[in-house]
Amino acid sequence: MSFLKRIGIDTYMLMLLGTVLLGLALPARGIAAEALGQVTYAAVALLFFLYGAKLDPASVKAGMLNWRLQGLTFASTYLLFPVLAVGFAAVFGGLLGPQVTLGLLFLGVLPSTIQSSIAFVSIAGGNVPAAICAASLSNLVGVVLTPMLVALLLQAGDGGVDLDAVIRVGTQILLPFVIGQILRPWVGGFVKRHRMLTLVVDRGAILLIVYSAFSAGTVSGLWSQIPPASLVALIAVALIMLAAVFGAIALIGRLSRMPAEDRTVLFFCGSTKSLASGLPIASALFPAATVGATVLPVLIFHMAQLLICAMIAQHSARRAEGEALVS
Repeated sequence: MSFLKRIGIDTYMLMLLGTVLLGLALPARGIAAEALGQVTYAAVALLFFLYGAKLDPASVKAGMLNWRLQGLTFASTYLLFPVLAVGFAAVFGGLLGPQVTLGLLFLGVLPSTIQSSIAFVSIAGGNVPAAICAASLSNLVGVVLTPMLVALLLQAGDGGVDLDAVIRVGTQILLPFVIGQILRPWVGGFVKRHRMLTLVVDRGAILLIVYSAFSAGTVSGLWSQIPPASLVALIAVALIMLAAVFGAIALIGRLSRMPAEDRTVLFFCGSTKSLASGLPIASALFPAATVGATVLPVLIFHMAQLLICAMIAQHSARRAEGEALVS
């Protein structure tokens, strides 16, 4: 287990993989599936209520003063990434199949991670306050912008998003988030003091969504429609896409001539995609029978980014320690 931690694989990632396997081997059916859907809906609503209760508007306002960093990070998340996703979908769509290609497009318009990207910035010695602002802003805007971009990209496709799906996002995700923001002066302190409760809800909601998504895919026979060769191809495409994003954002950082601490924020906050936000939004936007295949690219990309970013952050930390010893 210590070896796995050193390379960036923690207990939660193992639980996530186990939940995927459980959904494949022992899917929920009938009444159990209906109950699971209700519990998952409530968990997602509670999750975004807690996000709203935790987010301090003052920290966002302070971090926004770094206009160049915040602008480049936002553009990387919502402009560079969607353009790359469209390009990869056009090139590899025939190989991956329509539903998985839809997931690749969905991946491109997701917000940045919050906890992991900030943790990577901290490990690598970057500008942590700016990272908190960038990641928070990305997710705050993403609650509204991601469904809009999905509708824009997919309106002509078979997996397009209709008005009812956007309304579901509003009632299940945006409304609880707004309520959390409104009640933050009264409940924000409680949420911050009970971090373990928030962590359990956060991780538990994601595990529920993963099990629900893959369970529904198993019951509908979806997985038999994805050949093993397509799965292998998806893993390869996700890794190539991650490498392309890393290279593009690293180049943008060098050309911007920002301080090294700010380039670290741009790299980790601009290149990562949020599983925590992506799965709830997908569960609200897409049919239950196909959401498993749609989020498959998100799951694979997320696991790859965590593993590789952890190694990069640790390498940066060791290099900084070496330079400090030399000086």
